[in-house]
Amino acid sequence: MTVDNFMLVDADLGGHELYRMADKSAIVLITQMNGCPISRSQAPAYKELQQQFAGKNVEFMMLNSSLQDSREAVQAEAKEAGYDMPVLMDSNQLVGESLGVQRTAEVFVINPKTWQVVYHGPVDDRSDYGGGQKKVEHRFAADALTALLAGQPVQQASLQSKGCLIDFPAKAKPQKISYAHDVAPILEKNCVSCHQKGSIGPFAMDNYAMVKGFAPMIREVIRTDRMPPYNADPHVGKFSDDKNLSAKDIKTLVHWIEEGAPRGDGPDPLAAKPHVAQEWPLGKPDLILNVPAYTIPATGVVDYQRPYVLNPLTEGKWIKASTVKVEQRQAVHHLLTGYLKEVPADGKANESRWGVSVGGYAVGAESEVSPTNVGTYLPPGGAVGLQAHYTPFGKEVTDHSQIGLYFYKPNEKPKLVLHNSVIVDNSIVLPPNDPRHKEVAYLEFAHDALLYSAFPHAHYRGYAADLWIRYPDGKEKLLLSLPRYDFNWQRDYNFAEPIKVPAGSKLIAHFIYDNSKENPANPDPNKTVVWGDQSWEEMFYTAIRYRWADETSDRFVNYDEALNQGRIFGMLDDNIDGKIQRTELKGQVGDNLAKYFDLIDKDHDGSLDKAEMAEAMKMMGGFRRRQAATPAPAPGAGAGSGQPGAGKGGR
Repeated sequence: MTVDNFMLVDADLGGHELYRMADKSAIVLITQMNGCPISRSQAPAYKELQQQFAGKNVEFMMLNSSLQDSREAVQAEAKEAGYDMPVLMDSNQLVGESLGVQRTAEVFVINPKTWQVVYHGPVDDRSDYGGGQKKVEHRFAADALTALLAGQPVQQASLQSKGCLIDFPAKAKPQKISYAHDVAPILEKNCVSCHQKGSIGPFAMDNYAMVKGFAPMIREVIRTDRMPPYNADPHVGKFSDDKNLSAKDIKTLVHWIEEGAPRGDGPDPLAAKPHVAQEWPLGKPDLILNVPAYTIPATGVVDYQRPYVLNPLTEGKWIKASTVKVEQRQAVHHLLTGYLKEVPADGKANESRWGVSVGGYAVGAESEVSPTNVGTYLPPGGAVGLQAHYTPFGKEVTDHSQIGLYFYKPNEKPKLVLHNSVIVDNSIVLPPNDPRHKEVAYLEFAHDALLYSAFPHAHYRGYAADLWIRYPDGKEKLLLSLPRYDFNWQRDYNFAEPIKVPAGSKLIAHFIYDNSKENPANPDPNKTVVWGDQSWEEMFYTAIRYRWADETSDRFVNYDEALNQGRIFGMLDDNIDGKIQRTELKGQVGDNLAKYFDLIDKDHDGSLDKAEMAEAMKMMGGFRRRQAATPAPAPGAGAGSGQPGAGKGGR
């Protein structure tokens, strides 16, 4: 049996893609289900197997295909039973079905060089009810691993396991799936908006023949969770723009393809009418700003470009939505904006002078739409500053991107004011050959707020990201989890209901980076990586959109500057204890502070508190301003305020 690629999330919200483990010597999957006494009794044998092959480049994981087991329940079971390996949640049963799983305690030994299952059976001859008291005579899984690592054939490749039966309803009673009535409507609802003429999909889903031809690829991108490109884990939070397929739709598509993608009876809904992408997905904009044309060379490194465009408005407008229409998608990493009260005399739209954002784009991003009755005020005159990151891709091209703005009408002025900020850490240091390096930073709110969305951003080594809130009483809640961050598909994740952020709360972001050879996008796994503008360097950046609870469009507050002044403290306080120890200083930021640590530490307690850091920032004013104006890689991160007259950003 050959194992097809898949990506599953474990009970602790870690993402695991099978084919990224190609450099392993062997991969072991063990089936599990909560409450099964055989699985529990085998826990010591599993641990013994792990210990026997420790240091031999063998990956051990468990597979839970049980429909009744929740992630939280599996977490508790793993802790109680003593399972010392990730438990992958096969909630849709697609991996278990394709492997032919029937019971718990089935061990699959996989050869990553061929992706063949070289052994399928029990871990040893104790795998039975009450088997834990028996003396081991045959260590089947260990023998199979020993043979595989030695390059020898496995003597007993398949044995019957005696675990608890796992229910696979789709296998027991397969349903007849209709292309016309079941499959095409799913594609039209979830896929055609990108896979149509003039849109970003590589092919158009405009008839059955096209879908049939790409059916194997469709199955693969669904099983690896690459499509649809919405990386928020469906078990964490609710989102107004959720593009994840439902479990039912996932199984319908995959099962239909595995049946041979039959045409069946009925008309072809995808061919019934033409599907052509609109020039502007939100309709004709009220104002179009033309980004100055830029010719991107075929090769080399392009520094950030910082042009500007004049603001043609003669009266202020409240922005409802914006769309950045990028012409050269292969070359444009991001386009960001910020209002400038005055036209730059030097011709450069430096971010330190930015005010409110009028929209932005990063790879894969979509339009920015304000929540109902919430807006951002764009004053008249001045200019709109731009930050453009272009990446050569082997062909010289000229980009003519545009920004479309949509305004509230004068008689529908929004009551609430949208703000933007960012949780940032430019002190990050990624060790070489580390597949799971973790970094943390936070932003502390001194006033009540409501959080609307989050936009995590990293570069090629980004592996996973999340966002938590820690309330003033110390309780924490997970708001957003991306078990697999995808550089190619970056976006705002808009909460279905605004998240209340009481005064004294912290928004805590984590990023996990894969700086190893397992990462196919990694330019150099042997390099220590720090913060940098270019994609082969790295970033830690989570842009957020929020509003202050006591602010209206008729009553403005000025809380953003104080909020953003806390960024440096939040990026250095890695253990989130309200103090910065010398051991927490790293990167360029840490190196600069370390030089003056004893001078800043007024009470000589070996750490820096917020008051000491505030004083230090005054002393290091120039340094602080440079860090506060760190180039933003994510849309909407440039503005500290959406108020009338806002002329200086809070970054």
